[in-house]
Amino acid sequence: MTNQTNNSTQTQTPKQSQQNGGFLGNLAFNIVIPVLILTNLSGEDYLGPAWSVVCALIFPIGFGLWDLKKSGKVNGFSVLGIVSVFLTGGITLLELPAEYIAIKEAAIPGLLGIAVLISQYTKKNLVKLLILNENVINWPALNDALEKKNNIAAFTAKIKISSYILAGSFFLSSVLNYVLAKVILVSEPGTTAYTEELGRMTALSYPVIMVPSVIMMFIALAYLFTQMKRLTGEDFFSFFHEEE
Repeated sequence: MTNQTNNSTQTQTPKQSQQNGGFLGNLAFNIVIPVLILTNLSGEDYLGPAWSVVCALIFPIGFGLWDLKKSGKVNGFSVLGIVSVFLTGGITLLELPAEYIAIKEAAIPGLLGIAVLISQYTKKNLVKLLILNENVINWPALNDALEKKNNIAAFTAKIKISSYILAGSFFLSSVLNYVLAKVILVSEPGTTAYTEELGRMTALSYPVIMVPSVIMMFIALAYLFTQMKRLTGEDFFSFFHEEE
């Protein structure tokens, strides 16, 4: 059993290890550590409401900047995440009404949904960047197969439908973000109770918001792959780049 486990670990590619590390890093620095600080160290006997917010925000901001430096290129979603964290910190430290947090939480995914719709009319379609990324999909092979069946225009129309589904997932996230903030953030800003509620909202954001949004994204993905197979007459796996 031990040898089988070791062999499985050894056969894991560097790309898979990097993906696992990226996921765990995101989870730890953006969710787990901030939540623990906000919910356990915001009392006056520890860091207090203001300093607990500062310390909690250092981790996602630092991780985001490190990820930007490591990738060597500007990722719009990473930048948007950093801006979102800065806004949360600023609103909280200025002790503005919780309504501002709710609006900010709804605005970020709402803007992403609008961006998906607008991108249909640009050269950088977000569906292609997010779902049919050229690092995953062999576009020359796909275009050749579609051209043989005279279905390039038809597949472009299917991408547009998928864009609506993807945009809908962001709009759903926007509504759920707003409702979650309004329901949880009920205490006076600047108090320990408010800071703890902020931590609770962060902890609940993934299961309450991410799960429905991810389900809709998978629907968009499944729809595109189904249409890819129907319009080319080939298995969609044949258009995936082979792992090195």
